[in-house]
Amino acid sequence: MRHAKPLPSYLVQRYHGWRATTWTENRAWYRRLAEEGQRPRAMVISCCDSRVHVTSIFGADQGEFFIHRNIANLVPPYAPDGEQHGTSATIEYAVTTLKVAHLIVVGHSSCGGVKGCDDMCSGAAPELEEKSSFVGRWMDLLRPGYERVKHLPPAERLGALEREAVIVSLENLMTFPFVRAAVEVGEMTLHGLWNDIAGGGLECYDPATGGFVPI
Repeated sequence: MRHAKPLPSYLVQRYHGWRATTWTENRAWYRRLAEEGQRPRAMVISCCDSRVHVTSIFGADQGEFFIHRNIANLVPPYAPDGEQHGTSATIEYAVTTLKVAHLIVVGHSSCGGVKGCDDMCSGAAPELEEKSSFVGRWMDLLRPGYERVKHLPPAERLGALEREAVIVSLENLMTFPFVRAAVEVGEMTLHGLWNDIAGGGLECYDPATGGFVPI
């Protein structure tokens, strides 16, 4: 591939630093991970946003979380149409092969994808309506959530829509037969979280009330 370039020097330096410290001090653990395979306790679906760092939030060790990131932490509905589905493939592998005990969807504040959905649905971003917009077509998944909060004032709507992204994903997860089966027999539990980046807060979805409560 002629267009690929060497890794930036600052990343090379960071790698050598990690290799000389963290890896060297824990080489037996890394060898064990390689030889025994991964046995993650949970799958986490979070946003691509560089500010969202779920392993840091939970102090997770390497090998503990099976992580999938996409725009606005969205899960599409089950659609076995023979096409290519990255998020659905990751969920299938986590549930049917790795048999994770928990599946956690993590939303967050100041989400650019959610803001794009709000702009698109309110008519402020016609470019996202174009069929050629990958972001726009992905954010179509959140339209049901927008319909539930569109009556709110703009200042409140974005935060509500960020939480709706979590709820929509939880709803769509239950359309996957293997997810529903694992949940119904008690082999796996679903969880929805929303992270306040600036305040460091974490809220958990409460199915009994349909709202989020601080942890």
